[in-house]
Amino acid sequence: MQKSSSFFFVLISLVVISCGLKATKEGTTTNRGTEKPYRVIVSTDIGGTDPDDFQSMVHLLLYADTIDLEGLISSPFGPGRKEHILQVIDAYEKDYPNLKQWSNRYPAPDALRKITKQGGVESAPYQGFSERTEGSDWIIECARRDDPRPLFVLIWGGIEDLAQALHDAPDILPKLRVYYIGGPNKKWGPDAFQYLADNFPGLWIIESNATYRGWFTGGNQSDEWSNTAFPAKYIDGRGAMADFFMTQLGGTIKMGDTPSLAWLLNSSDPEDPTIPNWGGQYTRAWERPYRIFNRMPESNDTIAEFTVMELALPLPNQLPSGPEACLKVENQALPGTISNDGTMRFRFSPKGAKVFRFEIESNVPELNGQTGQVTAVTTPPWLASQPSEKFPNWYTDDPRMEWREGPHIGAKTVSQWREDYLRDFARRMRRCQPASK
Repeated sequence: MQKSSSFFFVLISLVVISCGLKATKEGTTTNRGTEKPYRVIVSTDIGGTDPDDFQSMVHLLLYADTIDLEGLISSPFGPGRKEHILQVIDAYEKDYPNLKQWSNRYPAPDALRKITKQGGVESAPYQGFSERTEGSDWIIECARRDDPRPLFVLIWGGIEDLAQALHDAPDILPKLRVYYIGGPNKKWGPDAFQYLADNFPGLWIIESNATYRGWFTGGNQSDEWSNTAFPAKYIDGRGAMADFFMTQLGGTIKMGDTPSLAWLLNSSDPEDPTIPNWGGQYTRAWERPYRIFNRMPESNDTIAEFTVMELALPLPNQLPSGPEACLKVENQALPGTISNDGTMRFRFSPKGAKVFRFEIESNVPELNGQTGQVTAVTTPPWLASQPSEKFPNWYTDDPRMEWREGPHIGAKTVSQWREDYLRDFARRMRRCQPASK
């Protein structure tokens, strides 16, 4: 009898596991029973350089019952501030009575306001860190809590607050699981990124430089699944957050930061980034691309996209009082830093494959007016088979050809799930309306 009971228990267990795997594969978001399995902090440049963060914040709050949301940090470049996060929470508050009817695990609006913090508002200097902020202190406080679960830090903007937190409290490193929307954010903050790569190579991080683009590029874009038709049909008029969503980007879907949350919503094991997932499928990182030039680059110089390129240009013996310089490239004016070795240093990271032209403006005559250019090329596929021993927990876009969406490496690992994650989003939006609708 005991043997028969054991067999029956194993059989039932296999059925339950099988059903669970099927649900995940078909794109059903999982709550994993009655407990919220993931501790999450979101660092965002909402209200700053890109309005799509407003859309991603609406999406985040719709799914706030599935995670332990421990922090919302404003980490902008430009005019974005903490108050822009609070604007979305204000809309959430209007929908909250309806959301509660679906799940009592939705956090109260005032609880969300309490965990909303102001992070750094400037790019890190050359050293990669600066001064502690309310946001960086909050990362440290959350990471040091007596909780066996790791802390997922989803970075939608600058990585400065994370770099500052690790500089101030390196002991929190083992607790962190970072999903970083790189690409353009790496372009704006190469110094903080390089500080992490140089000093914390053991950091567990997904560096999504291009994969995230699959959320709005590629996949099924026909009929109701297009970036314009979907919000018109499934979002518009469905509550206060929906109305707020439609004011951003003309009501067109971008939500470029949302794959970081989707990674947690649809994963059988979020600590294994190589598993297919709504948030992408990643590969072990190769050596983090870094290239130093002791001269201005020329037309035949090439680097891989997303490389951190550093210029170390020699300075004359005689300098003016208060020497300054900036490297002008596209819409950036990158400040120079005088190094102890007698060079003026600049860092730049190209967010895509194309030609970038430079010019220096400086009160140092020998530097002023110097020009150059570099060609950034698409990441070669063979790098996927060159994982670095130095970065054992670092994951990045899969550059193999089968996962490219146009010029964007890895993007198809997200866009292949487009109907699944948008259908789930549409179901969630209905929660903001009274049950009778």
